[in-house]
Amino acid sequence: MSQSYNRGLVEDFGRWKEFSAGMWAWIFHKFTGWVLIGYLFTHIAVLSTATEGATTYNRTLGGLEDLLLIRVLEVGLLAVAVFHILNGVRLLMVDLGVGLESQDKSFYASLIVTAVIVVASVPTFLSGVGA
Repeated sequence: MSQSYNRGLVEDFGRWKEFSAGMWAWIFHKFTGWVLIGYLFTHIAVLSTATEGATTYNRTLGGLEDLLLIRVLEVGLLAVAVFHILNGVRLLMVDLGVGLESQDKSFYASLIVTAVIVVASVPTFLSGVGA
């Protein structure tokens, strides 16, 4: 006879505070992976304008780069990519048996390093907006 377990509702946000660092690492890794896949399709769509000629492609890129929203989204893309890479390296180390006792610390370290890199890059991404 099978047993059932009431796992609660997704809408029960009180459960989220019970998540461990490992669960948040898994959620963030999956989310960032999906964002990167979405970006890949957007990137291909923009690159496809090159088939219409260099002028159209350059105009498309120039128009996008002049928008503050695009610059902010680029900073977000950097954050997503850096975290996904760092967390992937962390997962590789865990799979190899390195640092098993400090998984929470390595997750928090990947968040901190991501934040430092993103904050340091903001002036580069936002320079020349609307120029």
